Amino acid sequence: LEIILPCIFSPDAADTLSNGLYRKGESHMQDYLNLLWQTLLSFAVLFILAKMIGYRQISQLSLFDYINGITIGSIAAEMATELESNPFYPLTAMVLYGVFTVIISRITVKSIKARRFISGEPMILLNNGSIYKKNLAKARMNLNEFLEECRISGYFSLSDLQTAILESNGKISFIPKADKKPLTPEDMNLSPEQEYLNANVILDGHIMEENLRHAGKDRNWLEQKLKGYGVNDPREISLATHQAPDDLQIFPMDVGQDPSDILD
Repeated sequence: LEIILPCIFSPDAADTLSNGLYRKGESHMQDYLNLLWQTLLSFAVLFILAKMIGYRQISQLSLFDYINGITIGSIAAEMATELESNPFYPLTAMVLYGVFTVIISRITVKSIKARRFISGEPMILLNNGSIYKKNLAKARMNLNEFLEECRISGYFSLSDLQTAILESNGKISFIPKADKKPLTPEDMNLSPEQEYLNANVILDGHIMEENLRHAGKDRNWLEQKLKGYGVNDPREISLATHQAPDDLQIFPMDVGQDPSDILD
């Protein structure tokens, strides 16, 4: 009431209040615009740094790479949301972290000692029936967790294993005993035909011209193959792959009833 009543009886007060609200609205709009461009900038820089650092999956990252990734992401989030601070400070920190990560990655490629120090070394957890509890303790892993990893990999009895190695990325590699290894064609004196890389020649209904040329085929060949399947329009196909030497495997767009209900 202290604000509204003077405005009713005083035009000047009403104008002052109106101008104040207008300036406040302008201020909020400017904040939103700053938030928008800082978010876009942090996203762009984060994308570039991710391309620089590499394409490894989380399961392939060393502890050092993982911590660096979290740190860079945290700085990017701060840059996008801290509207009152200078955005170029966190931007500089992001770039420096990215550059240092790339430099250290190059060093670990060239130096075995640096690689062992930064990325760590593999450790033998099990060998020839002996469990190395000292290495389990170094890996911060108890026996139950080790047995769980064995079961996840399909080994429900340690007697099936010759060696288990904890790799530097945290995954465990297993060497089964000779009589527990899967049977291979070589064991049966068989010589199967060599398989080759398949080329995706139709993707989401679009013909991949470049892939078709790399496979040594053309549109006429593709159309003839599709007609053999009773397909007249490539847009009806979700995926089609060329399999050497002259085979085409197709996967139509969604047809029929979705069988997902059987998984409930």
